[in-house]
Amino acid sequence: MPASGAVTRNTLRQQIAGALRDEVLAGRLRPGQEFTVKQIAEQYGVSATPVREALVDLAGQGLLDSNQHRGFQVHRFSVEDFRGMIEARSLIVDGIFREGGTPRAHAATGPALVSVRRRAEEAARAARCGDLNVLIGYDLRFWRELGALVTNRYIGEFLDRLRVQSWVFAVPRLRAEPEPELGEWLWSGHEQLVDAITRGDAAAARALIAADDDLALRWAERLERRPE
Repeated sequence: MPASGAVTRNTLRQQIAGALRDEVLAGRLRPGQEFTVKQIAEQYGVSATPVREALVDLAGQGLLDSNQHRGFQVHRFSVEDFRGMIEARSLIVDGIFREGGTPRAHAATGPALVSVRRRAEEAARAARCGDLNVLIGYDLRFWRELGALVTNRYIGEFLDRLRVQSWVFAVPRLRAEPEPELGEWLWSGHEQLVDAITRGDAAAARALIAADDDLALRWAERLERRPE
């Protein structure tokens, strides 16, 4: 068994990584923003070791860049990067539902399915209202829990990483959208997707997810026509 100190440090590492990931997702840590281990350790009132480990974890997830002499900075994703994320996501999802394969969620009942449906309702409501602050968290939890139902852990973790990265790219740009137009670019088909998967309708599930991807790609094209 590991020493209690190691457990505490690992817990701190996870908490700090989660807090910083939330800051990046919320757009409070902006692309290109730089900081050091010392600054983060002082901000959270902890020692440097778990902070350094947390920052290395986030760099491994592609959210931060490490510079040996200047510390860390939030990674800048390009429109082309975003397109690549959507393409990779689309190919993997197509493989999951190809040829009418019955997802594991079709047989799922009880708390897991109830939780996914609750996330779907909250995410869809936030998307329709254009509430990014609420949407980001519920959308990520929705896809994370849904992934656990329809595919294996390794694919689910990879898809979660892609979705986090796509939100990191999108958040600061979506916040710059005029409020009346923001809702046009937020997909709200979460509840319909749960319904399709629950009844084992792979074709409908693929169509709904494709609609999400198509919306993201159309938005990316709009960004390219409007240089930052």
